[in-house]
Amino acid sequence: MLVCLFAFGALAGCGFVGFPGVYRIDVEQGNLVDREMIDQLTEGMSRRQVRFIMGSPLVEDTFNPDRWDYPYVIRNGREVISEAKITVRFEGDRLVAIEGDYVPEWARTEETGEDEQTEDEDAAS
Repeated sequence: MLVCLFAFGALAGCGFVGFPGVYRIDVEQGNLVDREMIDQLTEGMSRRQVRFIMGSPLVEDTFNPDRWDYPYVIRNGREVISEAKITVRFEGDRLVAIEGDYVPEWARTEETGEDEQTEDEDAAS
């Protein structure tokens, strides 16, 4: 009985620590979204056009149907190698905003207005 208890405890401990030298594969979860896909999006596109370019969103919020989320994670075991998230917003059936790690130029200048301010400052000096 004591031997069985010891063996069970040893096996449980191996699961916590992990076996040395065991290969762990990279696990990709979510929607693979790259800069080329985002650059194809333009303001005013329909939901159908966005779905054609980006694919079906991983998260389509029931309480906010005008927001689609495209999260993406690559893990090796417990270690996160790469992580990205894109949020696409609509008004009715038209694309109005993109937020996240990759944002096209038209969405960036509209949200922050940084490019317009720097041009005005350059003209003033």
